[in-house]
Amino acid sequence: MEDKPPEPARSHIATGLSRRAIAVSILFAVLSALWIRQSEVMVLATQVSESVPAIPALAALALLLTANQIMRITHRGMPFSTAEIVVIFLFVAVSSTTMGIGVVQFLICLLTTPYYYRTDNIQKSRPYLPASLAPHNILAIKHLYEGAPSGEVPWHLWLLPIALWLTFFVMLWVCVACAVALLYRSWAMDERLAFPLVALPLHMVETSVGSVPFFRNRLMWTGFVVAAVYNGLNIAHALQPSFPAPGKSIDFGSAFTSLPLNQIRPLVYHIRPELVGLGFLVSTDISLTVWVTYLIFKVTAVMGAASGVPPGLLPYSSSQGIGAYVAMAVVMIWLARRHLRLAWMSARLGERKAGPEGVTFRWLILGTTAGFLFCWTFMWVSGLGWWPSLLYLALVVAIALVYARLRAEAGVPLVWLFPFEMQHDLLINAFGSAPFTALGPGTLPVFTMFLSISRGYFPELCAYQGEGLELARRTGASARRIFMMLVAAVAIGFVMGWYVHLTAYYRYGAMQLRGGIWGDWIATTQYSAAFSYSVTPKLPDTTHTLATAFGGFTTVVLYALRLRYAGFWFNPIGYCMTCSFGSLIWGPFLTVWVLKSLTLRYGGMTLYRRLVPLFLGLALGHFAVAGIVWGLTGVWAGSAVQGYQVYFG
Repeated sequence: MEDKPPEPARSHIATGLSRRAIAVSILFAVLSALWIRQSEVMVLATQVSESVPAIPALAALALLLTANQIMRITHRGMPFSTAEIVVIFLFVAVSSTTMGIGVVQFLICLLTTPYYYRTDNIQKSRPYLPASLAPHNILAIKHLYEGAPSGEVPWHLWLLPIALWLTFFVMLWVCVACAVALLYRSWAMDERLAFPLVALPLHMVETSVGSVPFFRNRLMWTGFVVAAVYNGLNIAHALQPSFPAPGKSIDFGSAFTSLPLNQIRPLVYHIRPELVGLGFLVSTDISLTVWVTYLIFKVTAVMGAASGVPPGLLPYSSSQGIGAYVAMAVVMIWLARRHLRLAWMSARLGERKAGPEGVTFRWLILGTTAGFLFCWTFMWVSGLGWWPSLLYLALVVAIALVYARLRAEAGVPLVWLFPFEMQHDLLINAFGSAPFTALGPGTLPVFTMFLSISRGYFPELCAYQGEGLELARRTGASARRIFMMLVAAVAIGFVMGWYVHLTAYYRYGAMQLRGGIWGDWIATTQYSAAFSYSVTPKLPDTTHTLATAFGGFTTVVLYALRLRYAGFWFNPIGYCMTCSFGSLIWGPFLTVWVLKSLTLRYGGMTLYRRLVPLFLGLALGHFAVAGIVWGLTGVWAGSAVQGYQVYFG
C-alpha cells in the first residue's frame, strides 16, 4: 500500500507555522501588552520587557509546556510541537520587547519633549521636527503628559506618525535581520559559536537534551530554589521592611572616600542570578577578560587622579566601547569574508535553494540593501542630511550586528550591553557641531529625534534573528517561517506598544504615572544642546576621539593575538562588553570565572555538563520568581512592589 503524503496541517505543525501557532502568538502578544502597560507604565514594578529573553516570552513558554503536559495526560487535543513552541516563544520575545521602554516609550519621549518642556533651547527645536513624524499640537502633547479631560487619545494626530515610524522600524529590522542571516553560516559553521541563550528554551522544550529530562533534574531544581529563596527574601523585605534580606548589590567602594582612591568608585557587586546562571555557559576567556578589564579601568582612574587628571574622566570607557564595537564589526566582516563572497556569487547566479537561513542569498542581500537605503532616505528626507544619515545609520547597523555576534558567542542576557548613545556622540565628538549646523539649523534637532535608534535598543533586538536561526537548526522549525513571524512580531509589537502607552498617558497623564516617560532627562539635555550648538559651536573632542581610536586598536590587537597564539587568555568580546556595561557585569562574571575554572580543572567537561542544569535552574528561578511571579504581583499590588524593583537591563 502506497504511503499517503503528510497532511498540510501536520506539515505546518512540524515546521512551526500552523494556524494555532499564529493565533496563540498574537494572543500572547496582546496579553503581554496588557502586562507591560500595568507593570511598566502604570506601576513601574518589574521591567518585564527589558529582560533577555523577555519575561512574557518565558511565561508563554511555561504555559505552553504546561498545556502540553495536560493534553498528554488527558489525551485531549494535540500537544504543541517543538517547532510551534519555538515560533511562539520568539514571536512573544520580539513583540513584547518592542513594546518596552527602549523602543516605543523612548520614541514617544523624543517626539513630544520639545512641545511640553518650556526651556527656550528646547522649544526652538519645534519648527524643525517634521509634522508628519511628530504632532505639533501643543494642547494634545500637554494632555499626553497631564491627562486629557475626556481621557481619549487624539488618534487623528497620531495615526500618520505611527504609520511612518512603523514603516521605518520594520525596514530597519529587515535590514539588520537579513544581515545577521548573511553572517549566520560563518558564526555557526566556521567559528562554531555556542549561542548560549538558546540553551534555556532548548532544555525546557527538548526532553532529550542531556541524560536526565530538564524538569526531573535535581540539580536544576537546586539552582531554581536558590534563586527563588534569594528573591523570596527580598520580596518579604519589600512587604515587611523589618524582615532581613540580602538586597540587590554590595558596595565595595564606599570605604574609599578621598582622592585618588575614591576613583575606584563605583565598585558595586550586583547580585544577578541570571547573569551567573547563563554566564556559566560563557567561555572562561570572556569572563576573565571582563573582570580583568574592569580592574584595569579602575587602576587607570586612580593613577590618573594621582597624576593630576581631573576626577571622573578616565578611562573614557564609553568612548573606548564605540571604538571597540566598530573595530569588532570590521573584524567580524573579515572573518565572514568567505561566506559573504559565496553569498554574493550565489545571488548573482540566481540560485534558489535556501540554506539554514531559510531565505535565499539573493533575498537576504536585497533585504539588507533595500532596508538600509530606505532608512537612509527616510532620515535624509526628515532633515538630517545625506552624509550624517549615512554615517549614523552605518554605525547603528554595525553596532547591532556586533551585539548580535556578542549574544551568539557570549550569550549575556542584557539588552543594554552595547555603547548606547555613542553612535550619536561619536559623530559630534569627531566632527564638532559646525559641519552639522552648516547643513541647516534643523539638522541637530532632527539628529536628536533619531536618538531612539542609538540610545534605545531596537536594533539590538535583531539578535533574536540569529538565535531564531539556531533554534530552527536544532529543532527542525522552518527558518523562513520564523523570519516571517518575527517581521510580523515587530509590526504587531510596535502598534500594540503605541496603543498601551498612549491610552494610559491620555487617560491618567504620563507625569502622574509612576512609570512616567522613560528618557525625558536624556531628551531635554540633547534637544537643549542641539540648538545651543548653533549659537556656541561645539569643537571636535580630541580626547574622546583618541579614546575611541584606542578602543578600536585594542580590539584589533586582541584578535590578532588570539589568531597568532592558540589559547590566548583574553577575548576582545569581553573587552567590548566591559566598555559597554562593566559596572554591572564584572561581579557576576568574576563569580562564574572562578566557578567554571574550578569545575573544569578538577572535574573536566564531564562535571561541567552535569552542572549546566544547576546554573540554568538558577537563571530560570530568577526569571520565574522576580520576573513572572513578582512581575504579575505588581499588576495588582501597586505600590507594594516598590520596595523591590527588579530591572533586567
